[in-house]
Amino acid sequence: MSTLSALKDRIGRYGVWNVGLRAEDPARRGELGEAAAELEELGFGAVWLGGSSAARHAVPLLEATGTLVVGTSIQSIWQYDAEASAAAFAGVDAAHPGRFVLGLGVSHAKLADQYRRPYSALVAYLDALDTAGVPADRRVLAALGPKTLELARDRAAGAVPYLVTPEHTALAREILGDAPLLAPELKVVLETDPGRARSLARDTLAMYLALPNYTNNFLRHGFTEEDLADGGSDRLVDAVFAWGDEDRVRERIGAFQQAGADHVALQVITDAERDTLPREEWRRLASLLG
Repeated sequence: MSTLSALKDRIGRYGVWNVGLRAEDPARRGELGEAAAELEELGFGAVWLGGSSAARHAVPLLEATGTLVVGTSIQSIWQYDAEASAAAFAGVDAAHPGRFVLGLGVSHAKLADQYRRPYSALVAYLDALDTAGVPADRRVLAALGPKTLELARDRAAGAVPYLVTPEHTALAREILGDAPLLAPELKVVLETDPGRARSLARDTLAMYLALPNYTNNFLRHGFTEEDLADGGSDRLVDAVFAWGDEDRVRERIGAFQQAGADHVALQVITDAERDTLPREEWRRLASLLG
């Protein structure tokens, strides 16, 4: 079995994307471990740590579980030095072989003062990881555009695109080919009332509509400036969120799989604080996924 096939088998078809699971407060360490253990028991194959996360954030989750894979989604190349990241990767991998995946991305100009020539910077970062001995098949890229998707194909295990549509997934699969991992993130609102569901979605979407990396990607995939205005059109919201009853949510997740996703990283959206662990919703999600 190839190393890429092994990674796909290990993480399975579904994972959970969450910011709160990367919390650094020592008082929350037990809560994080308990939540990770339950996610493993519920059948999720991977946890993807939101925000600019790093190897150290994965440790409490790995220590509390036996098979769960933990990945960063993503680690900003501007925030973490490549050599230090490689050393941290080696330490975590030695303690938990094969269970940590280094997800990398270039973040956004509004969030990183040193943001310059992001593609070239990412290539240089991968070069430094190669020199330090981080295997290409244990890192993934938050790739949106064609050039970065090609880089994910050639220099990593695959791609973990964020805030995308099934149409983007189909294009990503075409660029990546069959072997590399394709694991898009998808936001899930377990709410059947259309007005309530779309309101929750727009509350989350607002911050991303101020970031050109995402809005330019939407425009490349057939959305218009009107779709991006006033918190996002219904068409845009319905494309990047799965909301509704169980059948509708399953159908929306299935659309990404049919478009070529090997694994879908599911981010549950509620009206709670962003770093809250939505454990009841994770149970509901696991139930509807069967």
